[in-house]
This record gives sequence, C-alpha cells and structure tokens, in this order.
Amino acid sequence: MSDSAVQFRKILGRRDVLAIAFGAMVGWSWVVLAGEMIVRAGTLGSILAFAAGAVMVWLVGLTYAELTAALSRAGGEISFAFVGLGPLGAFVCGWTLVLAYVAVCAFEAVALPTVVSYLVPGFEVGYLYTVAGWDVHLSWVLVGVGGALAIGLVNYFGIRFAAFAQTVAAGGLLLVGVAFFVPGVVSGDTANLVPYVTSWDGVLRVVIMTPFLFVGFDVIPQIAEDIDIPLKAVGRIIILSIVMALGWYGLVQWTVGVSLPAEGLAARALPTADAMTAVYGSPWAGRVLVLGGLLGIVTCWNAFFIGASRLLFAMARGGMLPPVFARLHPRHGSPVAVVAALTLVTAAAPWVGRPALVWLVDAGSLATVVAYLLVAVSFLVIRRRHPGLPRPYRTPAPAVVGWLAVLTTGFFILLYLPGSPSALAWPEEWVIVLLWMGLGLGVARGMRRRVGAMTQGRQARLILGDYAKAVRL
Repeated sequence: MSDSAVQFRKILGRRDVLAIAFGAMVGWSWVVLAGEMIVRAGTLGSILAFAAGAVMVWLVGLTYAELTAALSRAGGEISFAFVGLGPLGAFVCGWTLVLAYVAVCAFEAVALPTVVSYLVPGFEVGYLYTVAGWDVHLSWVLVGVGGALAIGLVNYFGIRFAAFAQTVAAGGLLLVGVAFFVPGVVSGDTANLVPYVTSWDGVLRVVIMTPFLFVGFDVIPQIAEDIDIPLKAVGRIIILSIVMALGWYGLVQWTVGVSLPAEGLAARALPTADAMTAVYGSPWAGRVLVLGGLLGIVTCWNAFFIGASRLLFAMARGGMLPPVFARLHPRHGSPVAVVAALTLVTAAAPWVGRPALVWLVDAGSLATVVAYLLVAVSFLVIRRRHPGLPRPYRTPAPAVVGWLAVLTTGFFILLYLPGSPSALAWPEEWVIVLLWMGLGLGVARGMRRRVGAMTQGRQARLILGDYAKAVRL
C-alpha cells in the first residue's frame, strides 16, 4: 500500500458542502446565547461585535479558501501547517483545533437536553449533583448521551448518510429562520433597542465569543477528500458560508432586540424562543423556534463530528496519533476508531451540566483563533516559499490579506489573556485550556516515538499525498 492510499471517497456535491459548512456555523447558540449577548453589549453592540468577528473570520477564510483549493487533503490545516511550519507546527495546529471541535460537540450534547426541558415541562427528574449552582438530573444526562450515540451512529454509516441528514436538517433550519426573521423585523418595536450599546467592555465580551460561533467554514478543508466538485468552487463556498452565517446571526440579534424589552432578557432561559412567541403572540411559535434550534443542534453537531473525525484521522495517518485512528471501515468508509472515541468523549459532556456551555464557548474560541493564526502564518510562508504551487482559487492581494489575518487573529488572542476585560475566566475556562495543553504535550511525546524512525519525506507523503511532490517535501 502506498503512503497516500488510505483516503476517503469523493461523493460530496456543492449542496452537501454548503449544508455542512453553514450548518456547522449555525447551531444552538443563536437560541440560548442571544439574550446574554444583548445584555452584555446591547442589540447594536452585539451586531457590531459579530461584524468585528466576521472581519477576522473573513480574512482567515480567504487564506483557507486558497489553501484548501491548493492542498485538498483531509485534515486541511494539518497539511497547511506542515508545509508552512513543519511537523511540530502541524501537530500544534491540529491539536488546538481538535479542542475547538470537541468543545462544539460537547456544547451541543449539553444543549440538546435544554431543548427537551423547554418542550417537556417537568422533564428534569432524578437529581444527581450540583455543578456551579446548576442541578444535574439523570433525565438531562440520558438525553445528552442518547444524542451523542445517535450522532456517532450516523457518522459510523459514512459520509453519504451523514451529508443527507445534514442537508435535510439545514433546509428545515432555514425555513424556521425565515418564519422568525420576516415578521419579527416588520412588526418589532425599535424602542426596545435602547440602550443600543450597553458598554464597550460588553462589546468585547461578545467579540471573544464570535470565533466560536463563526467556526464551521473550516470544516470544509477537513472533508477535502470527500468533495467531488471543482477546487475553485470549494474556495468560493468557504467565503459564501461566512457571509451567510453573518447574515443569520445579525438577523437573530436584531429580531430578538426589537421583539423583547432589554431589561428582561437576563432572566430568560431561551430569549430567541420567547422573541418568536412575542412575534406571533402564541406559545406554539416559541416551540416551533425551539424545534428549529433542535435542527441547528443536529447540523452543527453532525458537521463538527465529521470535521473532527477527518482531523483526527489525518493526524493519525501522519503519525501524530496511534495508527488505529487512521483505519477506515471497509464498507462505509468511516474512521471507526475515531468515531467511537468522539462518541465517548461527547457523551461525557452532559454529566457536567449547563454551566459548561459558556466555559466551552470561551475556551473553544481561544483554541479556534490560535489555529486560525497558525493557518494565516502558514499561508504567508507557503506564498513565499512555494510561489509555483497550483492555486485553483487565488486570494486577491495575498500579502495584504495574509498579514491582516495574522494581525487580527493576534489581536483576538490578546482579548482572551489576563489583563483584558474579556479575559477567560479563572479557574474554569483556563483549566480547560491548560489541561488540553498538558494532554497535548503527552501526545506529542508519543508522536516523536512514532515518527522517530520516519523520514520527513515519508511523513510528507502520508500527510500531503501527491501534493508532497508539488511542494518538494
């Protein structure tokens, strides 16, 4: 078997790819976090925060668009960073992004019981213990674990089945969104928008959440070996998905802002659902929106599960993780060991209760931006070292875009650090980050043993496949 023989089947079309990317970026957070963001920053302040986050994500997205089309290999960022920063840089980028992806999957595993508790009064039974003031119940845990098992099963049966489920769920989500946005924008009261901006510190607190909410377009390079469309179109879909997500989140904040008085938002568990109830004047409307949120959980959870499985597979194929994670099912073509591991990790999330939502959002956001910074740096290095690399999608003004992507991601990272008004909370959020870093050091030592006797050329062929020839590694 050749170094590049282990790979996926190219079966995904344009609609599949866009559904995966957009569905990844629009999950459950727009239902549960909209009120908190308006309380922190005001309606217009939260929209400005999303716009600021979108600028950073758009700049990074342009680098992704070119690199994905040029190095179309599963585990996207692993290939980009390997060419630009070497084996260690590739590992750091991949391991950091794994935290972001696992955080999203865990977030959705905690979000799912929230939906059920809204739809089914008296759902929370079987008290277990309390975490950060939140009572964890057995019914809550069982629903979250059941969802993890279901997503794992969908992905076990392969990308074709997972993509079909994604397209159906994303279509339903868009229909619910239209039913919410159109009447909400028309009938809302702009007097509810006062104060437009509560504080600039609050705006920054929302800004640091946006990378986590926009993360999702980067799932596309993870599934590069599953895609069967022209590479130039892949780059365009990455940019389109970012624009669609910005439009979605902006409309959510505006519609909630004009539909509900700002002073009562902090006490609402699901402010977006309450906003739709206010728009239609009936509780059934809020339940419809929650069902739309449920579809968002499915699309986001499924997309990031797909992305994480490809990312971990690529790391294993390149010698960064045990080789068992690089084995594909002979019939379904799924990385079965990775699917099993992700299912187990995700199923553990509901046991920590609802407070994990915000902790995971912020810790996952920092991990996301660090990975984005490494990709932006890789983009500049590859542009300089490999000018002749075929680029089906070419980013305009690449030097300007690349350096702006580096500067904006660097600025975002500073917002998470101690001393910033939007710094990660101690100890919960920093403990998540530090534990992941410590675990990464242990995994990196294992990687050194696995690749110690391997030549750089062989590792390059494992990670890059035929692209290793194009970059002469």
